[in-house]
Amino acid sequence: MQKPLLMTPGPTFINEEVRSALAQPITNPDLDPNFFEFYKSTCEQFQKLLRTQNDILILSGEGILGLEAACASLVEPGDRVLCIDNGIFGKGFGDFAKMYGAEVVYLSTDYRNAIDIKALEDFLAKDNSFKMATLVHCETPSGITNGIDKICPLLKDYGILTVVDSVSGIAGEKLEVDEWQIDIALGGSQKCLSAPPGLTFMSISEGAWSIMTERKSPIVGYYVNLYLWKNWYQNKWFPYTQPISDIFALNKAVEIVLREGNFVDKHFKIAAAVRKSFQAAGLELYAKGGYSNTVTTVLMPQEITFAQLFDEMLITHHIMIAGAFDVLKDKVFRIGHMGENCKEEKVYITLKALNEVLCRNGVKLKGEIHELFVRFYK
Repeated sequence: MQKPLLMTPGPTFINEEVRSALAQPITNPDLDPNFFEFYKSTCEQFQKLLRTQNDILILSGEGILGLEAACASLVEPGDRVLCIDNGIFGKGFGDFAKMYGAEVVYLSTDYRNAIDIKALEDFLAKDNSFKMATLVHCETPSGITNGIDKICPLLKDYGILTVVDSVSGIAGEKLEVDEWQIDIALGGSQKCLSAPPGLTFMSISEGAWSIMTERKSPIVGYYVNLYLWKNWYQNKWFPYTQPISDIFALNKAVEIVLREGNFVDKHFKIAAAVRKSFQAAGLELYAKGGYSNTVTTVLMPQEITFAQLFDEMLITHHIMIAGAFDVLKDKVFRIGHMGENCKEEKVYITLKALNEVLCRNGVKLKGEIHELFVRFYK
């Protein structure tokens, strides 16, 4: 059976160095002093990637674990939490806060544009008594990147804790955790880092640790309790047995990103060419502004359904692309150009196949998408 070319916005193709790291012999991570040092060194690599001196944790669970753990560990019943909502994931962040008793207030802006900074400024001028705010760096379903470099400092001006989902942004978009005053920044292994799915990583500020320390009520849950990790290295103790092989792979993935460097420029160049190619061919992007460097979302042409497009791309061309869900279900298709998928040849092959499928189903294009990509990428 032929393996498909995986051009989804995560999980992505995995580098052979990362696959080889998975095969390393394991030890007992609960007892081996060398593994504690390895885990610590991996966290230090993330500090370089995220541009922070804050503590780093790697958790055994896909990126959603980080979102829930942040809310479980910081929120107490009755806390006011601002959910900044300009997309499916942004709105969904509020649900996690509600689970732990928060009074969630939504600031909702246009789903086809980046978060409106002026709207946020006006909102905070009238109402700013929030313990924390949740927001998304890269809204993967819509292909939008939000200006967290401006949003987080604005929130901190009002003393609001900042919790940022950058699962689809880290290692593809610029991120300056300390400079932008992000209290918790969350990432996932399967996106731009191109490691196997299954791990969350996060940075945690001293302010966030203080909130956990000063809670009046105990943190609900165990697996989502970040405070259990507070002195893991000093105590040489993990709250649960670590997924050692996945962490070997994640370490190698971070090493590759740091070694290659210029990941922001690489992702920007590919993304810009992809967007221009679709537009020049007469297709409409879902996003009207704030374009993501890691994923492009395109409105479905009337002549074909997403189910048809997905099946023909996969069965005929052995390429897997993505749709979306919730309010965007069956309305868009998405191309992931992140991490190991952010390669000229892979994007070209994908766009060539996409061009063939669309034309075969009666979509009138103004030019060949893959040839336009070559022109715009140069």
